[in-house]
Amino acid sequence: MNEALKLIKRGTDEILTEADLQKKLDSGKQLIIKAGFDPTAPDLHLGHTVLLNKLRHFQDLGHKVIFLIGDFTGQIGDPSGKNKTRPTLDADQLAENSKTYQSQVFKILKKDLTEIRFNSEWCNNLGANGLIELASKYNVARMLERDDFNKRYSSNQSIAVHEFLYPLIQGYDSVELKADVECGGTDQKFNLLVGRELQRSYDQEPQVVLTVPILEGLDGTNKMSKSLNNYIGVNENPDDMFGKIMSISDDLMWRWFELLSFITEEEISDLKNDMDAGKNPRDIKFILAEELVDRFHNNGDGKACKEAFLQRFQKGLMPDDISSIVIDIERLGDYTKNILDLALHYPDPMISEDFLEELRSIEKEVLSLFSDTLKAVEDQDEELARSLLKRYKKSLTMNSVSMKHIWKNYQKHMEF
Repeated sequence: MNEALKLIKRGTDEILTEADLQKKLDSGKQLIIKAGFDPTAPDLHLGHTVLLNKLRHFQDLGHKVIFLIGDFTGQIGDPSGKNKTRPTLDADQLAENSKTYQSQVFKILKKDLTEIRFNSEWCNNLGANGLIELASKYNVARMLERDDFNKRYSSNQSIAVHEFLYPLIQGYDSVELKADVECGGTDQKFNLLVGRELQRSYDQEPQVVLTVPILEGLDGTNKMSKSLNNYIGVNENPDDMFGKIMSISDDLMWRWFELLSFITEEEISDLKNDMDAGKNPRDIKFILAEELVDRFHNNGDGKACKEAFLQRFQKGLMPDDISSIVIDIERLGDYTKNILDLALHYPDPMISEDFLEELRSIEKEVLSLFSDTLKAVEDQDEELARSLLKRYKKSLTMNSVSMKHIWKNYQKHMEF
């Protein structure tokens, strides 16, 4: 396998087809790499950047990325993975969201190899005749093969006719752009294949379909999502971003290295060998956290966050620049839970059997409070937050002996 294909295959879920991709890469021409984004939720989180990273890989090979903002399809609403019809957004909302997208994507993509386009450029001029012609190139039976449509049809849930237009329009975008490759999440596979088939109908060379996996969120189980509050936004302040990355499990750390880091696979393999040889996983996680903070903020911010992180854990201090009670309670909840997670992760020699049961009792109490904290943060409910803050402080005071024991042994174990 040549180096170009090896780079593109890293962290991908599926390539249809690999032989076609190899042929295009060997052609020597600059390829047009397309990825579509509907500006319905423009504040990007790390889960979105898995796809952006793959686009960057193509740019590193000299290819051109079309970052397609679906301002037209956004008015339809992508039905992928949905069990009911989505509400549409008006043009003003879509335009505002599009601006937000553009301010974020160049933290990853190269400006000189990126062209931002809007599919309203051609869709607004498609007209009734053009739409009828486009619709004639696909059939309802094929649409109903799609899993989400099939489930809704089988359970007698409504499917609006305009929802069938979404994959057709997305596919037609590939025709207009003469895309060589289209990238998307695994939930977009059907739509991407429609584009491949439509290109054949318009006598174009069919695009290669490349899908990337869904990134697990902070909980290590569910898809990263704002609704599940298990996400890290690319615009989050550096300290919060760093702290959240440090809170993930060791297993999830390797998954994030594969999908989010730009270090080579060989370097990742070396890090795994280092951990197997006894290197503290915390120190390896620092590498990931520093890289991501620097990428989305400024070079050197990651190192500063690391120093602040170490200081907080050394001294048992909370940051002193918290501007609201709501943020205060969120940080205190994260802080307490992370320490307990770290302590439980290293049961020997940190934790003796004498108070392991007591520690788990503290953990249970904190997790109970944590669910209420998430609600307070989501609702920006200061009254609830104040109440929770008192409960947290009371809990920590009641268990101060055990917590101090954790601090002492944690610092010793981590060689602070």
